[in-house]
Amino acid sequence: METGSKSLPGTQSVSSPPHLPLAPPRLIELSPQNLYDKCTALARNLWWSWHPEVTNMFRELDPIRWRQLDHNPIALLAEFTPERLEARAAELVLYSRINQAYRRLKEYLAGESTWSNVHAGVLGSKPVVYFSAEFGIHESVPIYSGGLGVLSGDHIKSASGLGIPLVAVGLFYDQGYFRQQLDIDGYQHEEYLQSRVEALPIEPALGANGEPVTVQIDTRSGPLFAKVWKMSVGRVSLYLLDSDVEGNKPDDRE
Repeated sequence: METGSKSLPGTQSVSSPPHLPLAPPRLIELSPQNLYDKCTALARNLWWSWHPEVTNMFRELDPIRWRQLDHNPIALLAEFTPERLEARAAELVLYSRINQAYRRLKEYLAGESTWSNVHAGVLGSKPVVYFSAEFGIHESVPIYSGGLGVLSGDHIKSASGLGIPLVAVGLFYDQGYFRQQLDIDGYQHEEYLQSRVEALPIEPALGANGEPVTVQIDTRSGPLFAKVWKMSVGRVSLYLLDSDVEGNKPDDRE
């Protein structure tokens, strides 16, 4: 006995179309806000700074403003709406690159097959604390002035790559290094620029109670209070002490 659809004399059998979802997942994934959120997540972890393909992706969004904003993706994205970002990404065919970069970052942060886990698993329960007066991670985060900062920055980037459970602690400088110019007579002139917290990849460090952390440091001249900023450098958390806190002496707040 044959199986299959049958039709009455004089009629045609019509196959029912398969059910079509109202909103394909791909359209949801590439919505303007979702695309913007992915770019923001990439910009807020300095993992991008040692991956040229991600750096180039940000630069291509607006090469002129990228240069004028000192290669700062957070400051650049602040000038985009989700809709404008989507239009620019469509124009440059950046969808797949943004999704790939975001996926790579998530896989990197969740990865367990690191050098540390394989060769030094005991460190997992004994994190290393790394103190430095300055950390040079990238020029868009001006909290360093020379070689010491660059060396410290390279150390925590390497620790991130190796998966070493390292916690970095340093100082927050709201002016950071200065820009220098030479006049016609060869004399140097310095210009200190004020950093805008909202344009930096930092956020308040939160305690177990969910409140921003403030620490007290005992000095010869009395107690000094500091709020704490958190910066993500790949797998490593960098905590920066900021003495610009109400209650400190004016000199201590500078």
